[in-house]
Parts: sequence; C-alpha cells; structure tokens
Amino acid sequence: MSRRIEKINELLKQEISSLILRELDFKRDVIITVTKVETYSDLNKAKVGISILPFSKSEQVLKILNAKNSEIQRLLNQKLKMKIVPKIKFKLDSSAEKISRVEQLLKKQ
Repeated sequence: MSRRIEKINELLKQEISSLILRELDFKRDVIITVTKVETYSDLNKAKVGISILPFSKSEQVLKILNAKNSEIQRLLNQKLKMKIVPKIKFKLDSSAEKISRVEQLLKKQ
C-alpha cells in the first residue's frame, strides 16, 4: 500500500469517527469505534470497519449507519478538500468480539 493511501485511510478514519460522534444520535449504551479504513487504489471506494459494543446491538447499529450513509458521505464531501472523496461502505469488524471470546475461553481454563 502506498504512503498516500495510508494517509487517506487515516484521514477518513478520523473524519468518519468525528462525524459519527457529532452527527448521529446513538443511545449512550452503544459504543461505536472506527477500527480501519481500506481505500481502493483508484480512490473510488473505501471500506470502513466498525466495532460495536455491545455485540448484541451490532446488526441494528450497522443498519442505521448504512441507512445514514448518504448523509455521512455528503458531510464528508463537504469537510474534506480532496479532488475525489471515496464512496464509503460500512462493514462490521468482528475482531474485538473474537478477542473477547478467546479471553473468556482462557479464563475458563
């Protein structure tokens, strides 16, 4: 991955995180974290990995994020001074859930 793509990924991660925090109204019992952003080399699309706690609400929150995707995209287009702003798509990052499961299994032994 080029240094340029890495910088764009980090910029998108920071901006999407702040937009979710400021613009979307989630209840206080849900924690949403943008874990990673993977931008295609042509800068047309980007996959945004999110982690949601508690895990039981992850599908519901993911549906809300995908429903608000156009609003987030519009705000991102206004905020960033880039020629091409990648179209974002939210994906559930279940690595935190897997780590939690492994820790629980290790505690049992």
